[in-house]
Amino acid sequence: MITTSQIAELGFTRALLSVYVKEGLLERGRHGIYILPDSIHDDMYTLMMRSEKIIFSHDTALFLNHLSDRTPFIHSVTIPSNTKLSKQMQEECICYYIKPELHKLGIVNLKTTLGNTVRCYNAERTICDLLRSRNKIDEETVISAVKNYAASTEKDLNLLAEYAVVFGVAKY
Repeated sequence: MITTSQIAELGFTRALLSVYVKEGLLERGRHGIYILPDSIHDDMYTLMMRSEKIIFSHDTALFLNHLSDRTPFIHSVTIPSNTKLSKQMQEECICYYIKPELHKLGIVNLKTTLGNTVRCYNAERTICDLLRSRNKIDEETVISAVKNYAASTEKDLNLLAEYAVVFGVAKY
């Protein structure tokens, strides 16, 4: 996998990418991201590569944190409220906005099913995000997530309590 900006950093022209695509040596995975033909496209990884502000959250973070076995059809991301994603990227994912000072709270790096590392929120932040967004998310998803978190051997209840206060969901 290679990006248009990486090609430019290596001293090659963008036109070269077009030639490689026409000749079947590369395929366009997403805007600005190219992959080898017949390779498996890791949509989470390529989506994250398009913006340094994207952090996987909500149902996508549930999946990455192994609190759900349902792979989301459309990935959920959180970005700072003073940032805007391109219209094309907004159409490819569910976007949540958060105050810039809370954007990086609880960020971890986790592996996708294809083994690539992506930015994601930890389980405690994810539970708080789900509770904050409970009116926009399927009730069954929220209940299942809380049950799976409670059953997890890796939970950190002190951290969850701390985040619950910060995100205003301590009463839930």
